[in-house]
Amino acid sequence: MTSTASTTLPERARISWGGDEFLLVEIAPDMSLEANFVSNSIAAGLEDRALDGIIDICPANASLLIRFDPDALDHALLEETVRSLEDEVRRATVQELATRIIEVPVWYDDPYTSEVEARFREGYHQRPEGSDLDYAAEINGLASADEFIRRHHETPWIVSMVGFVAGLPFLFQLTPRERQLEVPKYLSPRTDTPALTIGYGGCFTAHYSVRGAGGYQMLGITPTPIFDPEQKLADFADFMVLFRTGDIVKYRPVDEAEYREIEAQVEAGTYRYKQADVTFTLADALADPDGYNRTLLEALDVA
Repeated sequence: MTSTASTTLPERARISWGGDEFLLVEIAPDMSLEANFVSNSIAAGLEDRALDGIIDICPANASLLIRFDPDALDHALLEETVRSLEDEVRRATVQELATRIIEVPVWYDDPYTSEVEARFREGYHQRPEGSDLDYAAEINGLASADEFIRRHHETPWIVSMVGFVAGLPFLFQLTPRERQLEVPKYLSPRTDTPALTIGYGGCFTAHYSVRGAGGYQMLGITPTPIFDPEQKLADFADFMVLFRTGDIVKYRPVDEAEYREIEAQVEAGTYRYKQADVTFTLADALADPDGYNRTLLEALDVA
């Protein structure tokens, strides 16, 4: 069986307590598609159970953190519920997660991130000459930055966690491990990163929601917001953060003309993300990654 990131998970998650308000559930020591699926599934199950006293559920790459009110929810009941959900997920004959696929336009090799790169080469970067894209291509043994860009946008990504900065997603490439892109972070973090930069560090794409510090290699920039506290756009009507863990993302390259066009739509409040509801099936994604990716992208094509 070919795997996108196949691994053997520990038989049971490791549970630990943070004071009297937090429960940490560690599915595995390393990120994998399977561990992330278990984390997201437990989180979804907890939301469905709607236990009184749960304040927040934060699934991550291979774990989840639960904040609760100990005066409203007994810690033993919470642990019992988490264990029950974990057992359900692991025993399930068909492991599925209802989610959606979203298209995100990206202006790769744009002038905004290029200008910031130039200010942070000496003393910050492993390769002072060239660009972040040049370095990313070189590290992955690719012929050019254009080939790295193609490899980045030709396959979909799964949102493995959201956090660190408001609305910022970390995304894991849905492709066999031997084809996954990997790029080291900057030697020393920048003090500036343009808002809506698409960055890369380790095996993750990070989608910067706001301007600020950052250490991921910068690949490009998108004109579409992912954090809208004023909820001006229709896609943010229910919540100010666009991405949820388990979302599938397809990056689509655009040129400057289309970037400006979309930027104007965002400013006018008329922009809508292209997206479609899908069911993510873990076994299918692991058994035939390329074929399953085509199925996911077909759902987006007809949206």
